[in-house]
Amino acid sequence: MKPLVLDLPYPSADELTTDVRSGNILSFAYATLKGELAAVLQYVYHHFYFDNIEKEIADALMSVAFAEMKHIDILGKAMLKLGVSPRYVQCPNTNAFFNTSQVSKATSPAKMLMDDVQSELNAIADYQKMLFVLKNEQVAAIIQRILLDEQLHLETFKNLLEKYSKN
Repeated sequence: MKPLVLDLPYPSADELTTDVRSGNILSFAYATLKGELAAVLQYVYHHFYFDNIEKEIADALMSVAFAEMKHIDILGKAMLKLGVSPRYVQCPNTNAFFNTSQVSKATSPAKMLMDDVQSELNAIADYQKMLFVLKNEQVAAIIQRILLDEQLHLETFKNLLEKYSKN
């Protein structure tokens, strides 16, 4: 199964240099309570439920989870280059380690899909906020590219919700 991403290259993080401010901004998307790690866990969890209900939705959820894993990889590498440890914490610069408290616990198909739509809306809003405060153009380019994938995921979940609601 392939990640659900646009067929566009991601800007490289190879040329990034220490910029702790930008690294800390990125960390909000990485593994905080609403970050990429939470999305991966939510979509995999929902995949398990849909695997016995609707294979198309289950496969789409796993493809989006793989895309979010790709984003974790990109963000983690960029954070290291920027001088920030890619730790799994609830909030940057804390020792409160990541937990699954914000991962959807829904088990009804409609609620799961609605939660997935909301998760993507939150990700898009958070990435747009990051773009507003980022001054590092190289980091902003990485965020803009990831944002395109999140918009694709949102449309995918909306279409699946509409299709599932008609059944």
